[in-house]
Amino acid sequence: MAAPVDAVGQQSNSRTLLIRRIVCYVVLSLFAVIALIPFAILLVNMTRETTEIQKGFSLIPGDYFFKNFKTVMSKHDWKMLNSLKNSLIISFTSSLLSVYFSALTAYAIHVYDFRLRKPLFTFILMIMMVPAQVSALGFVNLMNSWKLTDTFIPLIVPSIAAPATFFFMKQYMDSSLPLEIVEAARIDGSGEFRTFNSLVTPILKPALAVQMIFTFVTSWNNYFIPALILSDKNKRTLPIVIGIIRSADYASFDMGAVYMAIGISIIPVAVVYLILSKFIIRGIALGAVKG
Repeated sequence: MAAPVDAVGQQSNSRTLLIRRIVCYVVLSLFAVIALIPFAILLVNMTRETTEIQKGFSLIPGDYFFKNFKTVMSKHDWKMLNSLKNSLIISFTSSLLSVYFSALTAYAIHVYDFRLRKPLFTFILMIMMVPAQVSALGFVNLMNSWKLTDTFIPLIVPSIAAPATFFFMKQYMDSSLPLEIVEAARIDGSGEFRTFNSLVTPILKPALAVQMIFTFVTSWNNYFIPALILSDKNKRTLPIVIGIIRSADYASFDMGAVYMAIGISIIPVAVVYLILSKFIIRGIALGAVKG
């Protein structure tokens, strides 16, 4: 009698697992649809003109895609391609510097045991609590005194000091980087920078990819500081140009052009995510195998 009872129990467990899996898929599919609705609205409105957009949302695309694209690209005051290039330079360079030096700082605090280790870690975390708006005025005055306004340097170099990125990398190292690996590399005669670049960096690829995406998106969407630093039309970033388009007077306000400009601004972010997402997935799979 024990065998039939076990079979019934296994069938009951399999049905329960199947029901849970179906519920999970339904809930996740619902969340996916909700998340994609804004993108659907954006894509449809990119193909419509202002009067059509003002009538309300429609799933049927319009016939003004190329007209809106031409409007965005041909406006001399907007300089869309130039602002796109400026945003790419600033975002890519700042995210690369931020991720690398934050990981290097986290590596130093994780590996080395020195007297000011804990106070320094606490000090860096305290900096995370200071909003950028608090120091913006002093930062702009400092850049003015150094004659660095209307340059990309104030938007790139300060990104080296990124407390949030440092904290994430430090937490990841605590869970994924055993000190025995570093000590073994030292015994083999490897220098500190060679150990970090050749041995530690491959271990940190998932964390580096995640922070690369976050820092790129943050820099790409940054409007506040560039608007204070950059006044030259040739140095404007994409958020500034989109802000100019949106602030046009009612008579010349083109909602189709606004949606087209926003759509263009999303493309580089999507490309960066698609390129780096494989490292995130690979790191999750590797962690699951180790577990």
